[in-house]
Amino acid sequence: MQFGELPLDEAGGAILAHSVKHDGGMFKKGRTLTADDIALLRASGVPAVFAAKLDADDVPEDEAAAAVAQRIGAEGTKAQAPFTGRANLHATVHGLALIDEGRVRALNRLHESLTLATVPPFAIVGEREMVATVKVIPFAVPRDVLDKALAIIGSAPLVRVAAFRDRRAGLVITRLPQTKPSIVAKSEEAMRERIAALGGTLAAVQVVAHEIAPVTAAIAGMQAMACDPILVFGASAITDRGDVIPVAVTRAGGRVLHLGMPVDPGNLMMFGALGDVPVIGVPSCARSPKLNGFDWVLARVMAGVKVTPEDIMDMGAGGLLAEISTRPSPREGKPKPQRAPLVAAVVLAAGQSSRMGSNKLLANLNGQPMIRRTVAAMRQAADVTVVVTGRDAAEIGKALEGLPVSLVHNPHFAQGMSTSLRAGVGALPPDTDVAVIALGDMPLVSPEAVRRLIAAYNPVEHRSVCVPVFRGERGNPVLWGRQHFGALTGMTGDSGARALFGQLGDEIVDVAMPDDAVLLDADTPEALERLRER
Repeated sequence: MQFGELPLDEAGGAILAHSVKHDGGMFKKGRTLTADDIALLRASGVPAVFAAKLDADDVPEDEAAAAVAQRIGAEGTKAQAPFTGRANLHATVHGLALIDEGRVRALNRLHESLTLATVPPFAIVGEREMVATVKVIPFAVPRDVLDKALAIIGSAPLVRVAAFRDRRAGLVITRLPQTKPSIVAKSEEAMRERIAALGGTLAAVQVVAHEIAPVTAAIAGMQAMACDPILVFGASAITDRGDVIPVAVTRAGGRVLHLGMPVDPGNLMMFGALGDVPVIGVPSCARSPKLNGFDWVLARVMAGVKVTPEDIMDMGAGGLLAEISTRPSPREGKPKPQRAPLVAAVVLAAGQSSRMGSNKLLANLNGQPMIRRTVAAMRQAADVTVVVTGRDAAEIGKALEGLPVSLVHNPHFAQGMSTSLRAGVGALPPDTDVAVIALGDMPLVSPEAVRRLIAAYNPVEHRSVCVPVFRGERGNPVLWGRQHFGALTGMTGDSGARALFGQLGDEIVDVAMPDDAVLLDADTPEALERLRER
């Protein structure tokens, strides 16, 4: 890759490293310069640009990032489309992140141009949370580096998320004569909350004396009820394999696999098994909601991940969980994890088709009504799809039968597009992060084009309005971050959402598209025929 200040005569096809002002506005960093761009810069008196030109053996940043992201993930993950050399991997389930640390290190040691960051191994992640990100630094990866990276990944992915299962846990609580009822209640509450947070159910609770015989009987009873796992919360800490709880596990037909762990708090945990069912002697620190070593083991068990004595012994690195007394202040709350945005598509299908004579959205487009093709494509990329109807609402609804979408009727459609925007955005779920405003008469827009808009969205980096562009011309659909929903619903008349562009220049990012589908609609009979030909 060649990088540096290039005279305009040598800058055709180069990628801008710095944004450049011209008489018509600004070309932003990352733009690939066309002949028209060069002419405009020259006419604006710009003699040279800082840019990168790729060599024949360079793989463009998005292509390289996508190739790695698609290969590193397995069950429980989904790769997002790349943008500016970054491709994120998000969890599709609530579960435990399983990371192959050795191969992650090997991949990152290949070359400075290709990086992979993940959440910590065995981190608990929620659905939609980011678990890994691939980032190319900058603009391209040498072909041989990408080939070596893909060889390291091979056919065994580096990142997966094991989903928490709806396990029916059993809990045995022991008590001594001096044990207060409040301690018993607190023990049950702490376990019930932990199990529920990991997707399970505390199905059975039994309180018995802190003696070998009753504990043995209780453990056997939990096994008979098909409880998995079985937790034993003792009134007294387990101090030896000859103590009450380990002996009871053995007499119930189980095995004590490991006693103690190099994690503080949580040192006095016991891990055993009754057949294939894990039996855990819970340390007394688990009455507190604060993180302890038992939580690490319980999370693996609830996700169906096998736990060995070696796994427990290896938890020492990073196992000091207690607050250090010399720390000047308590830790602040954890930052919120990065999540994939909840995406809603708002398809505007309420127009009057005044130039068509009949409702163009119902026109046959190679065997399907046009509106059905448009909505089906939006559904593949969005989490929620809302279709705003106006004219011929019943017929539009019939054309969409069988598609899981929400129909919102706009009785004021004749008053202009703003009324449909207001109806569509107003009907979105309250936790919607972005809305992709699509026109019903643009059936050639692909799900991949919408996913590229979603990948470009990043409100922290002021990319909250994402606009598709083909050869310098802006098209549709347009993605809007939730911070703009108020402005969208506040519009009046027949203005579309584009009327807000002038106020939001710093928030807009142009997203290059590979074809002109984002420019093609069916405003006239001739345009409809051209769509049929395509």
